[in-house]
Amino acid sequence: MKKSYPIILFMSFCMALLLFSCGEKKKNADEAINNIPAELETTLEAKNWAEKLGWPAGKKVIMLHADDIGMCPEANIAAKEQLTKGEIQSAAVMIPCPNAEEFINWAKENPAMDIGLHLTLTSEWKKHRWGPITPDAEVPGLLDPEDMLWRSVPEVVQHASAEEVEKEIRAQIEQSIAWGYKPDHIDTHMGTLFGDPSYVKVYMKVAQEYGIPANIIDISVPSVLAEFRAKGYPMDDSVVKMTEEYTLPKLDFFSSAPKADSYEEKVEAFKTLIKSLPPGLTEIIFHPSVETDNLRGITGSWQQRVWESQIFGDPDLINFFKEEGIIFTNWKEIMTRFNSMK
Repeated sequence: MKKSYPIILFMSFCMALLLFSCGEKKKNADEAINNIPAELETTLEAKNWAEKLGWPAGKKVIMLHADDIGMCPEANIAAKEQLTKGEIQSAAVMIPCPNAEEFINWAKENPAMDIGLHLTLTSEWKKHRWGPITPDAEVPGLLDPEDMLWRSVPEVVQHASAEEVEKEIRAQIEQSIAWGYKPDHIDTHMGTLFGDPSYVKVYMKVAQEYGIPANIIDISVPSVLAEFRAKGYPMDDSVVKMTEEYTLPKLDFFSSAPKADSYEEKVEAFKTLIKSLPPGLTEIIFHPSVETDNLRGITGSWQQRVWESQIFGDPDLINFFKEEGIIFTNWKEIMTRFNSMK
């Protein structure tokens, strides 16, 4: 079912994707740091979600979360190594992708790891592409002229109904369950499920029905809401109300690993990002992969991805986290704490 949207909306989505998607456009390290409002720390509620879940007041509780797992062998190799070494806390699998089942099988063999689904409604690369899990005839609005998922969020929003979106994200969850693994959490590839209020509605609905936490941000703090609206997310009053009524735990903030021109600059940019964060529960996403010719052929962002497979094992960054008093967590622990509150 087609929708007609003004050009301004398309432009705003594209701006949002520059910050939070897996897109390839290069930025300088300082441009990639999210400009978190200075007043954010003082306007957070007395009990942010970190405090509600039992962590000490004033602490930065962070989840280092690997996205795009299952996309290619290189992503799987990197994530397995980082998770096994305890360098990161969480990862999410793209079920429609060619190497998804292999990683789900690994998750089954390693039940202590925090593995979720990176719910996928786009297929952004030039040649390395995929279609939906749902039969094509049931979700025509999700298909581009090549019978693959659309390359961009605006194209999905223009063509796909919320009903088609719901059908596909349910199919991806059910596919993981059919493979023998119920995901620990769900999130959204390229932010697509935040691309339209009707998509947000089905995203929250599915999360709550399955009892699987989604990466929903607490936007009850005005400055947090303003921050995401400024980045182009259509968080209107209906989304604010939906978020208030959402019954699973929420994040206080959400960010992504900054891009940089060198490995050293990337490490320093990540330190700057951490220092800029307010106290509370924050998920930081990144896209690790080991370097191969195959990876270089898939994406122009291969260098950033390779560095993101390396920096969290860097002694300099590890020592920095200790000096900053960072507390690390994952969705398994979040849900354990959340269930103990009931």
